Amino acid sequence: MRREVQAFIADGPLPDGNADEQEIDRRVRQLESISAPVTPDEAQALATCFGPDECYGVAWSLLHLIETSPGPVPLVTLPDPDAHDWHHTLWNRWGNHGVTDENLTRY
Repeated sequence: MRREVQAFIADGPLPDGNADEQEIDRRVRQLESISAPVTPDEAQALATCFGPDECYGVAWSLLHLIETSPGPVPLVTLPDPDAHDWHHTLWNRWGNHGVTDENLTRY
């Protein structure tokens, strides 16, 4: 895993929209330092970094970066009903290929 990705992940989930402007700017710079495409392993790890809200659009940038992963999409399991909203968004955007009726009985 690239150093830039490791640094972003090490700082944990994105802050919420009430965070200090400097902290949000720092996380934006970290995210912008990660060049696309990301590997499937990097995408899986980055998917753990969503915070409680959109963080002034930073979460959407993170989502788009994750979507640059080639090959098999790392988040391919149906999220639990109480999973983070961003995991549902990822699932709805690109993880639900190959869903069978059997998978949907989890709800």
